[in-house]
Amino acid sequence: MSEPASSNQPVLNQPMRKIVTFRVGSRTFGIDVAAVREIKGWHPATPLPHVPPHVRGVINLRGMILAVYDLRARIGLGVTAATPAHVILVVDVHERLAGLLVDAVSDIIDIQTASVRPPPDVQTCDQMLSGVVIVGEDVVSLLALDRAVDASPLVNAFPAIPSEAA
Repeated sequence: MSEPASSNQPVLNQPMRKIVTFRVGSRTFGIDVAAVREIKGWHPATPLPHVPPHVRGVINLRGMILAVYDLRARIGLGVTAATPAHVILVVDVHERLAGLLVDAVSDIIDIQTASVRPPPDVQTCDQMLSGVVIVGEDVVSLLALDRAVDASPLVNAFPAIPSEAA
């Protein structure tokens, strides 16, 4: 005789989401895999004048000018002392590319859509979350990209101007 299914076991035929998880300090975040265009090693950004502290500047990504956001600074944990171990997640936010400076990319996981819980109701960086999900012993904060990356583009995705030979 078979035992009834435990509530801890995945339910068949429930909608699933693929999530890329990454670390910022001791926190684990996740975003939909479809939003990630590539993962790039850290490259120093060219600073821009009069931008918020969480905007590292811009980089040239194969001819496209890409704004880079320091996620650690954006969530109020201070500016990242970037090293070659850090990475830039190139993400698509409403048909425009942006770079997120994070400590490390962890994994790609499958989660049940029904297991996503609303973010806690607090007035902190968690306003940038679309939800949270429990994965093993970890709480994965699902990042709302449109709120984490400034709504108005700092730099449009125009091709970089080639330098002219003198």
